[in-house]
Amino acid sequence: MSRRSLELLLTTPRGFCAGVERAIDIVELALKKYGAPVYVRHEIVHNKRVVDTLRDKGAVFVREVDEIPVGAVAIYSAHGVARVVEGAAAERKLDVIDATCPLVTKVHREGQRYAARGFDVVLIGHLGHPEVTGTLGQIDGRVQVVGTEDDVAKLEVSDPEKIAFVTQTTLSLNDTREVIAALKERFPAIVGPDTRDICYATQNRQNAVINMVDQADVILVVGAKNSSNSNRLREIGEQKGVPSFLIADAEALDPAWFSLAERVGITAGASAPEVLIREVIARLSEWYDVTERPLDGVAEDVHFKLPPSLAGMRTGTSPAA
Repeated sequence: MSRRSLELLLTTPRGFCAGVERAIDIVELALKKYGAPVYVRHEIVHNKRVVDTLRDKGAVFVREVDEIPVGAVAIYSAHGVARVVEGAAAERKLDVIDATCPLVTKVHREGQRYAARGFDVVLIGHLGHPEVTGTLGQIDGRVQVVGTEDDVAKLEVSDPEKIAFVTQTTLSLNDTREVIAALKERFPAIVGPDTRDICYATQNRQNAVINMVDQADVILVVGAKNSSNSNRLREIGEQKGVPSFLIADAEALDPAWFSLAERVGITAGASAPEVLIREVIARLSEWYDVTERPLDGVAEDVHFKLPPSLAGMRTGTSPAA
């Protein structure tokens, strides 16, 4: 008996962004330069496969820097850290390599500049997300987090003529549009970054799903449950009425999802390696006669410089890529 056909629509772009590639390369190169172990505060990026692969090579992941031996090599994750963490690392005389995404660092600096000029700062983001926690801890002065229009209505500011906003990088123009509109309506004098400062990777991956959604009967998003940008990709599909599933890997696939499907859209969050997508496709190939159709999209060519201590070293293939 012949197997049913299933067309797989592959978004462009998908998976690793430049900030994630840089963070993983930093851990790989630190291991190469200093030898194991090197210590990493929190998950270097939100992906279990990546973390497990680096752990097998000698990276030790810790929750806080006080778990790291005095004088050891320590790496901050791509999400960034608060100044109190930097202070604790200095007290322990850690040899710190900062893998914070340069786009996150840019948000820190923008917030610091606004605060230094006496502005109340509004951070658009998800309270409790590691990036938001780090950003809050980098900005002196009055900073408040908002995630919805209702949050905007509850804001209390010192001077409505001196208020500025910055955004979590894993949010896109689509995610922030309504909140920014509400801020501008309530505080006409508010200032903020140019829309070009929105993370290119978040926006590109969301646009790719938006452009695919009308063609797909089911959407699969490969990514971690604690990945903000991966969850948003799934939500976009759901909001368009397409059954959409966030899966960590091929083991999470359920054949029942595809009982009526002819075309399955596949994408991946910015922390998910391509190998996980290939494993998903391989699993589907065991059940169906699959064909792959890569979709047109933005070709990303962004690359970020390595920290000075690792500059000039050659990067290899990112783990699990």
